[in-house]
Amino acid sequence: MDNVTYKDLFAKISTYIHNLNDQERIYRAYLLADEKHKGQMRKSGDPYISHPLHVAIILAELHVGPDTIIAGLLHDVVEDTDTVLDQIAELFGDDVAGMVDGVTKLTKMKFTSLEQKQAENHQKMLLAMGKDIRVIVVKLADRLHNIRTIDAQSEEKRARICRETLEIYAPLAHRLGMFKIKAELEDRSLRYTDPEMFKKIEADISENTSARLENIDHIIDQIREYLKEEKVSNFNIKGRVKNIYSIYKKMINQHKDFEDIYDVLAIRIIVDTIDNCYRVLGIIHANYTPVPKRFKDYIAVPKPNMYQSLHTTVISSDGLTFEVQIRTKEMDDVAELGIAAHWAYKENVAYSKEKEQFEIAQKLKWYADLLKFNEEDSEEADAKTFVDSIRKDILTTSVYVYTPTGDVIDLPKGATPLDLAYKIHTELGNTMVGAIVNKHIVPIDYELQNGDIVSIRTNKNSSGPNIRWLNIAKTTHARHKIKSFLNKLNRDVLYDSGKKIVEEEFQSQKIFSYDLKDDFVSECFGKNNINTVADLYVEIAKGTLSEKTVVNKYIGIAKHDKESIIQKSIDKANKMLQSSSETGIVVEGLKNPQLKLAVCCNPVPGDPIVGYVTKGSGIVVHHSKCRNIRNFSEERLIKLNWGNNITRKYPVLLKIQAMQNVQLLGEIMNTLSSLNISTSSLNVKNNQNLETIIKIKILVSNTIELEKVLANLNKIPAISNILRDNV
Repeated sequence: MDNVTYKDLFAKISTYIHNLNDQERIYRAYLLADEKHKGQMRKSGDPYISHPLHVAIILAELHVGPDTIIAGLLHDVVEDTDTVLDQIAELFGDDVAGMVDGVTKLTKMKFTSLEQKQAENHQKMLLAMGKDIRVIVVKLADRLHNIRTIDAQSEEKRARICRETLEIYAPLAHRLGMFKIKAELEDRSLRYTDPEMFKKIEADISENTSARLENIDHIIDQIREYLKEEKVSNFNIKGRVKNIYSIYKKMINQHKDFEDIYDVLAIRIIVDTIDNCYRVLGIIHANYTPVPKRFKDYIAVPKPNMYQSLHTTVISSDGLTFEVQIRTKEMDDVAELGIAAHWAYKENVAYSKEKEQFEIAQKLKWYADLLKFNEEDSEEADAKTFVDSIRKDILTTSVYVYTPTGDVIDLPKGATPLDLAYKIHTELGNTMVGAIVNKHIVPIDYELQNGDIVSIRTNKNSSGPNIRWLNIAKTTHARHKIKSFLNKLNRDVLYDSGKKIVEEEFQSQKIFSYDLKDDFVSECFGKNNINTVADLYVEIAKGTLSEKTVVNKYIGIAKHDKESIIQKSIDKANKMLQSSSETGIVVEGLKNPQLKLAVCCNPVPGDPIVGYVTKGSGIVVHHSKCRNIRNFSEERLIKLNWGNNITRKYPVLLKIQAMQNVQLLGEIMNTLSSLNISTSSLNVKNNQNLETIIKIKILVSNTIELEKVLANLNKIPAISNILRDNV
């Protein structure tokens, strides 16, 4: 039986809450809870009042304020008794009532399923947390005591509660930096979610720790002597054992055996100043061999949960590998208690909930993200989508990237620049056309790595998200925003978007001439109630039909070979050249000179030109800025002029540099087609810098038409540069 009493709680609160009025308010809250829960028993057989007492004691160990202690004592009275929030507000104030409301379970609502019930409950908790972060501290204390006494529950309920704890509550404790609570929640939950692995790791720790502790004790004595020799004072050294769940995660995620984990035991050195942190690091590295790539400076760049420390893994002279953590006393408090260390209660200090919320949002970047999610997503997203977005996008982030201005953005593993854009701002995501990572152009599906410096490229004329972005985005938030954008499009916009997607798919398969008919659509997709080309485009834009399926069926029915189609287009252009062979160039003093346009620089009417008199091959016409001219003898160069009334087309070779983009080739061919420009050759390559290099030979009448082509091609967002080859 649990014999905890109010005296146990008072022993905790009296160490830091000395105001008699506050002590009296807490006692009155206890009396109310005791009265309301009288006769109620827990499944363990203990009086129900033992639970809120334990919750309040856990909170007192965190040194929270009187209102939070009171909320811990009363957090179940609204749900389990006839007490209403108005009574709590009248007796203890709106502040306490708001916290109690935030942690009250949703038992009176009707839900379609257990999953929906959990999602709604989590959503309310997260929304309440956005209003007052103390809500989650009370909720964590509540969950911690429930996990400590979970043996009384059925096996099925134990498994569900423990899974929920590992998915929601432990990550929340981690993000708040509350390591002690996080570790206990994880270890106690793992005991039931994977009992076999829990027992194995527990046995491995027990078997190996004693021997390792002897070695660590020896190392600690060594370090103490090294620090004294270097006149370092005011330090404390201790060993720490990694919690079982953290070892479990490393073994599962990194496919390691227990023996391969070096930081099961670590040495923690607590010093008085930040300067001494780095000084001690130098002493450690001077006396032990550092393991490459195992040093992390969380003092210069704190973790999103405010954690600060220096981490280094070193090897002793006798071959022992161990981790050393170096931090100040303040950093150690934050590492153990997290955000609670920031607002440990101080008497006679003016309190403002709003001010504290602002300060916490400034310190906890992810909390600011939560506030933004609450504001943007809570109403338009269903509960499950909202909770998934918080759980996957905020609580499990492990990749930290930088904006060009130095801001740190945290994202889940596998996230792309597209996810980053939507996390910063919805409009940034909707107008995104590319990204630059570490000064190199990357595709929008590039997987971001720790330390990347990322710049998002936008274009206000961008058509916005398309259905393929849903396959690129990894975060629930980004996918939700993309879906919202697509759902708001009307049928006309969907038609245009679907048509463009189909065109791009044809062009990606190098098919530039096709003719979709309603008969074809009805024959192939009529069974899906898609009978016209218009219906087809709309369904493709909505994502209910794949553009690849459409194109593949069209190719099969039309029996077109994609290579022959593009070749046919090129042959047509070359035939146009052959049928109009007159150069349109005038050579003073000669009536019918033998002229040939240089293929190295491809001059066109309007270009300054010069002739090179060859031996036996007539005159070769070059652009006057052709790079090859510098190698010619000046006496062989002659002045040339373009004639009038030129009607033929001239080839120009363009070199296009662009970001890799599946839509790029289609956009280029569509642009040329709209200008009635023919293509006589095409070559596409991707280089190591994730750029696409396209060499394309087009036919133009003169430089005026060429400049028009260049101006329109430069409007394509992915294109970064266009050059005329060899000029």
